[in-house]
Amino acid sequence: MSNHTIAVYGASGFQGVLVLTELARRGLTAVLVGRDADKLKAAAARAGTPDAELRVAAVDDHSALVAAFQDVDAVINCAGPFTPTGDRVVAAAIAAGTHYVDTCGEQPFLRHVYETYPAAAESAGVTVVPAATDGGIPGDLLAHLLGDHLGPLAELTSVHRFGGETAMSRGSLRSMLGIAEAMTDGGVAYVDKAWRSGPFAPLAPVPLPGAPEPVALAPFPLQEPISVPRHLAVRTVRGAVEESTRALFATPLTDETIATLPVGPDAGQRGAGTWTIVLDAVAEDGRRARGVVSGPDTYGTTAWTAVAAAQRLARGTAPAGVLAPAQAFDPADFLSALAPFGVRWAIEDR
Repeated sequence: MSNHTIAVYGASGFQGVLVLTELARRGLTAVLVGRDADKLKAAAARAGTPDAELRVAAVDDHSALVAAFQDVDAVINCAGPFTPTGDRVVAAAIAAGTHYVDTCGEQPFLRHVYETYPAAAESAGVTVVPAATDGGIPGDLLAHLLGDHLGPLAELTSVHRFGGETAMSRGSLRSMLGIAEAMTDGGVAYVDKAWRSGPFAPLAPVPLPGAPEPVALAPFPLQEPISVPRHLAVRTVRGAVEESTRALFATPLTDETIATLPVGPDAGQRGAGTWTIVLDAVAEDGRRARGVVSGPDTYGTTAWTAVAAAQRLARGTAPAGVLAPAQAFDPADFLSALAPFGVRWAIEDR
């Protein structure tokens, strides 16, 4: 297997170090990119790769970013919040002719990338796959498999659930702070073959795995309403979380408070956490099926997923452009590749 070289922007952050560790585990060469050489050096040491190459480039220095992304096979952008600055990293990767993925969970940025960069990416021969995370890739891939199973869909509802410890990194909290309005009004859903902004009507309670009673849901700005309609014949795609989860996110912490918190959950908290995506699909002919994909450690799974996506793009087999995960990767193959990390998935008729 080729020893691809992957640049990690925001390498000194909490998620960045996890990505660096996964690159090292796979025997891939990492190039650390960020604005502070000392922090990059410390991050390389924490990831067990003290001799890794460091390249200094501030997010507002386009020329430096382009130079930093030269001569690498792919870029993984871990520098959130993405909505204010992620544009610059995407543009620099395309200008450098380098494939791009990120660890973004911010729906407004995800939609912006899909709508803004297809022509530039195609012209540069670059593949861009945003939201290469535990939430962004497994749900999109499983949705495609549900479409294969049922045929054209009338409706798809995605519910993201979290179990165990709920500790979050500073970067995740700052991302939530930046999209507080979207979290309050439900963000964007795909309704009757058009993207529409909330607020949306409440969703009916539904039975969920492990829950003794139907669970109250709230509309939420997830990735599937943005990505899935780009590759699946479907009329409506909605995102939701449990109402209790939305309530936790309803009043984001201030940036001043976030700065006083630990940089991220410790190993014990990460190990105790779980994530589950439940996809309920209704076919145009009325048949129903449910897909469920789940795994441990949301930050660890995001690192595994982002690296796996970048490694596949580095092989140069995906088409150029801004692609949903199911357009860039074989869905069943990618999901199966996550099995060693505890990710499980299944589809059942209802």
